[in-house]
Amino acid sequence: MTDTAASFSDRPAPSFTDGRPQKSRSGWRIVRAVWKLLVAIKDLLALVLLLLFFGLLFAALNARPGTKAIGDGALLLDLNGSIVEQPEEPAAFAALSGQPVAQQFRLRDLVRVIDASRTDARVKAVVLDLDRFGGAYPAALGEVADALIRVRASGKPVLAFATAYTDGAYRLAAAASEVWVDPMGGTLFGGPGGTQLYYKGLIDKLGVNAHVYRVGRYKSFVEPYTRADQSDDARAASQALYGTLLAQWREGVARARPKAQVMPFLTDPQAAVLATQGDVAKANLAAGLVDKLGSRGAFEQRVAQIAGAEAGKPIGSFRTIRYDRYVAANPLPTGGDAIGVLTVAGEIVDGEGGSGTAAGDTIAKAMLKGLAEKNLKAVVVRVDSPGGSALASERIRLAVLEAKQRGLPVVVSMGGLAASGGYWVSTAGDAIFAEPATITGSIGIFGILPTFENALAKIGVTSDGVRTTPLTGQPDVFGGTTPVLDTILQAGIEHGYRQFIGRVAAARRMTPQRVDQIGQGRVWDGGTARQLGLVDNFGNLGDAVAEAARRAKLDPAKVHAEYLEKEPGWAAKLAASIAQRDDEDSASPAGDAFARLAADRRALVGRALGDVARLTRGGSIQARCLECGGLGPNAGTASDARLLDLLLARFGL
Repeated sequence: MTDTAASFSDRPAPSFTDGRPQKSRSGWRIVRAVWKLLVAIKDLLALVLLLLFFGLLFAALNARPGTKAIGDGALLLDLNGSIVEQPEEPAAFAALSGQPVAQQFRLRDLVRVIDASRTDARVKAVVLDLDRFGGAYPAALGEVADALIRVRASGKPVLAFATAYTDGAYRLAAAASEVWVDPMGGTLFGGPGGTQLYYKGLIDKLGVNAHVYRVGRYKSFVEPYTRADQSDDARAASQALYGTLLAQWREGVARARPKAQVMPFLTDPQAAVLATQGDVAKANLAAGLVDKLGSRGAFEQRVAQIAGAEAGKPIGSFRTIRYDRYVAANPLPTGGDAIGVLTVAGEIVDGEGGSGTAAGDTIAKAMLKGLAEKNLKAVVVRVDSPGGSALASERIRLAVLEAKQRGLPVVVSMGGLAASGGYWVSTAGDAIFAEPATITGSIGIFGILPTFENALAKIGVTSDGVRTTPLTGQPDVFGGTTPVLDTILQAGIEHGYRQFIGRVAAARRMTPQRVDQIGQGRVWDGGTARQLGLVDNFGNLGDAVAEAARRAKLDPAKVHAEYLEKEPGWAAKLAASIAQRDDEDSASPAGDAFARLAADRRALVGRALGDVARLTRGGSIQARCLECGGLGPNAGTASDARLLDLLLARFGL
């Protein structure tokens, strides 16, 4: 017993940690490690399967336009969105969640396929569905209308339908050989212009101080934050601009449709409507604005008579050539020497950004990458922007100047809008092309800095502290700005304005005094801008590319446009494909004049939310145009519309 006890006592005692033997604890460690490994493998497999699923879905949707041969039929242009220079990237998760994604049609693609349809025997007619048209800038409308007139002149039918045409929609419909309107609808014209919201009263009630630093007698972008109404200078400038644009709209309609009596609907619409006892559609027919009154079904039956009926489908279904398929079947030409086309579209902002927004760093990188990797013979800068950050505008201008330093000709092509920062960028060109309806100028800059000391005082919150220099803690959004800071910021704005007019003077071979006279923030139409020397020639993007080729001593017929744009990511492509698929599967909802008015008010509310957002986030010196906001797609920006959608969703509306 003693030996046995001694032998046991000589053995090492088991080690316990947290109440468990060490060996047992090591076993648990192994089990946990194996479990973590299995979980990691499971997560990895799930991720791979998810990526594979989305990859296959994307491949299927992206390949969809080319999987089916294009047969005979009518080219359907269901313009259920706006026409823009560069579409914005749709949000992938918004598309996957079933949220509506606003459609945007690239101007150059739309014009290209319309022109292609003119000589394509498979296309029996071109059909315009304008029930949900989201608008475009006047210059873009004119370019699309001219393409439709070329189709009509070739003898091919062009048919248009809407329950109620907007001004922009009718600018396109007038180019058709047959214009239809629903007898329950009808068309009234509003003309450019309208209401602008002013926030001075609200700002005062809230106690917000909007510190404004500006240069330019007509630089009216800041007026909504400093006034309760429009200044006399801003009103005079707007009246001149809008009057010219209305005259151009009227002339364009008259050229395309001489029998249309639009003047009574512009000057005395109530008399025209009362003459038919309130039947707006009948009044349209009597004035020659439309050719036929008929429902969507009747219109589709008419198209089926021309393009052929779709077998096995309801009466009125016609053989259709889908727009996205036809775009894919008519790609951009690639033969000959390359003329680089740098697109500056949308609001000019600092930093990086996707398509549809003119992000300074992104566009500059695209320009420099194109110069390094492409064998470019010349550069065309396509501008379609209301302006924005002066810093980003200068960043883009300097990148374009790199092309000039390499001996390449640079030609600027203004689209529907090239104002403020858009014109700043344009000063890098050797020549500037614009359309008569292009909106340009607005040479002036400003800055807005809101502070909230009065608003906080209303709820009993004050601020205090120690300052060691005149600029300590400035700008102070809680305690307000100091006179020293105000003086410095205003001096900076004035310096920036001198830089702006100096660049314009050098580019346009004017004196700074002359630029100052025609600048001051005033907005001009393209025709007036040419008379003033701000524009050299009238013409579209194709004309600018041809001029760039000639300046490079090349045959314009033997070059192609090489677009220097950031390629959208796979998520953006997936969202765009889903949006196109959803659009093809959905019918266009009808909307009469009252529905159009409601849509306009919705856009106005969205714009108001956008104005508030711009006030609170605007930190950099801005070169932006106010008057341009109500003249283009949807009378507002897509970002404003998203703000409104978020607000309505928040309150369940």
